[in-house]
This record gives sequence, C-alpha cells and structure tokens, in this order.
Amino acid sequence: MVGDVTPLPPLTAIPPDLQTLADYERLAERHMPAASWAHIQSGSATTLARNRTAFDGHPLLPRMLADLRGGHTRLSLLGRVHHAPILFAPVAYHRLAHPEGELACVRASVAMGVGMVVSTLSSVPLEAIAEAARDAARTLGVAPAPLWFQLYLQEDRAVSAELVARAEAAGYEAIVLTVDASIKTSGFTLPPGVTAANLPGGADRRQTSAPGGRILFGTPLADGAPTWDDVAWLRASTRLPIILKGLLAAEDARVAIAHGMDAIIVSNHGGRTLDGAPSAVDVLPAMVDAVAGAVPLLIDGGVRTGTDIVKALALGGAAVLVGRPQLHGLAVAGMAGVAHVAHILRAELELAMAQLGCPTLDRIGPACLFTRAS
Repeated sequence: MVGDVTPLPPLTAIPPDLQTLADYERLAERHMPAASWAHIQSGSATTLARNRTAFDGHPLLPRMLADLRGGHTRLSLLGRVHHAPILFAPVAYHRLAHPEGELACVRASVAMGVGMVVSTLSSVPLEAIAEAARDAARTLGVAPAPLWFQLYLQEDRAVSAELVARAEAAGYEAIVLTVDASIKTSGFTLPPGVTAANLPGGADRRQTSAPGGRILFGTPLADGAPTWDDVAWLRASTRLPIILKGLLAAEDARVAIAHGMDAIIVSNHGGRTLDGAPSAVDVLPAMVDAVAGAVPLLIDGGVRTGTDIVKALALGGAAVLVGRPQLHGLAVAGMAGVAHVAHILRAELELAMAQLGCPTLDRIGPACLFTRAS
C-alpha cells in the first residue's frame, strides 16, 4: 500500500483463490495501515532472504508404494501431545492486524490443534488469552492446544518474576525465554489503541544516539542485555519447562543445556536483528550435533509451506514455529484467516509426508532429502 490508502476491512468469507501462505501475504498488505504493514514485514533484507532460500537448498526425495495406513502428525513435546509439529510463534501486538488481536489467534490455534506462544508484548492481557483458549476448547468440545508464554526479561527482575507468576497462574505450560532481541533497531510507533497490555509501565527500553554521544555501549540498553546469569535466575524461579529462543551457535546450545533448559528454538528472530545472520536451517545440523538428543530443537524463521516443515524435521528439528503468517491471516479474515493458515500448513505437511512415504513424523529423517549420493 502507498500513502494514506484506507485499509480494507477483514473478509467475512475466505475466497477460493486463497490457497497458500504466499496468497495470504500478498493480500494482507491491502488490509493493514501502511506503517503497520512495513513494521511487520521489516528486517534485514539479507537475512530475510536467507530464511527462505535456505530451505531451497534441500530438495526432497519422494518414495513410492509405502503403506500409509494409520498415518498421523502427532508428536510428544515436553510431555504434551501436539496434533502437529507446528506452533504459532510469539509475535507482538496482534491488534496491529485486527481488533480482536491475540484472542482471534488463540481461538484459531485451539480449533486447528496448533500450539501458540504468547508474547510478553501481546496487545491483549495474557490472562484473557488463556481464558479465550479455554472457552474455545469448551465450545468446540476439544482439549486446549498447548499454550506457552514468551518472556522478554525486564530491567527489574521483580517485573520478570511477576510475569512468570502470572503465566503460571493463568495455566501456561512453558516459558519461552527470548534472548536475541534485546538490542535491535526500531523506529516504529504504536498506533492509538494498541499497547503492550502486559506491561502498563512501558514496553521498551530505547536508546537514541546523537553525534558525539554514546551510541550503544555504555548505555542502559546495552548494560541491561540478558546474560547467562539471568538464565540461571529464571531456571531457579519456575518449575515450568523453559525453552530458550534465539540461539544459532552450537556452543550456546551446549551452555543452554548446562543451564537446565528443556528445549531450544533455533532462530534469528525472523531476520529482524543481525544483518547477515545464518538461517535456522543453515545451522541446524551443527545444533543437532551439539545437543546430541539432550533437548528438542524447534525451528523458527521462514517456514511458509508444508515441505519446509518436512525439511526442518528431516534435518533434526522436532517442530517449527510460524510468525508473520499469523498476522497475514488475521488481517485478511480474522480468526477464520488464522485457522485457514494453520489448515493449509497441516494439509501441505500431510501431503508431503504421503509423497515421501512417511505416515508418521518419526519416519522423517535424512533419507527424505535428496543428495548426489541418493
């Protein structure tokens, strides 16, 4: 969108030509204010591109005549059964895309059996999101989908502790500690009516540099960046499983295990932090070697198709997280759009598994990938 074009309202019915996540992304721009769209899509061009092209370097090798009876996409993760290896990633401020914000997304997650990770910077209070999930489950007569809470450590540990306690009391099943986004550039101003609902005192620590002054080092923003000491403090502060999100280096994965982390999300924060960072797919083999099966590895960044999911699992991932497509579906058609995004991914995943001769997730492995030796 260009200029002050008024966004289109959400669709009340999903047209038949919306068949892929790419279709939703193309259409979503017309349903959002230009500034919000630019913010959601922003990131380092190099890293954003690598998040997508990394998947292209791993062609799949179909296998014929496999017995597909009894096939399913279930897996056990942190003691909980997931209907598919897909979770909605933590994304801030869903109300940028739709007035119902995270409430619509969590209802869609329950309807489609897809787990959801709620951001510290959600635009709806974390308690209301959890209650909406329970209400949706009761209405549909299904079990609630897995619900995790993503934590940005706050400058005051007491505030972080309060957020964790609130998440525990509201029934969240795990804490996802994001460690790769405390220092990043941002010039976006929230529009009226959209706030960090869990942080009434203010969402962000910001540093604006001026010629001759401090840029980053020596400022409260840099001095307050999370450290391994903070990870140890959080581990001692909750009995919930803790998933560390934002690691790319194999050595960091080893240190995370030593600090008692229950899982790791391999991620470059959707390409929004370091220009030139590798994708999760690029580093996944080294991460698999580093953890040696001690904890599950989840993949975040660039997943847009069911075949992307298969490739992530074939390389050693346990599940994937999907971020921006939530907001694309939300902007286009509200809860129905988000549910359709999840349905598309699940349908594409099952189709790919069938073509690869893999009726269950445990059959997906390196043999599913084509190499010259194949």
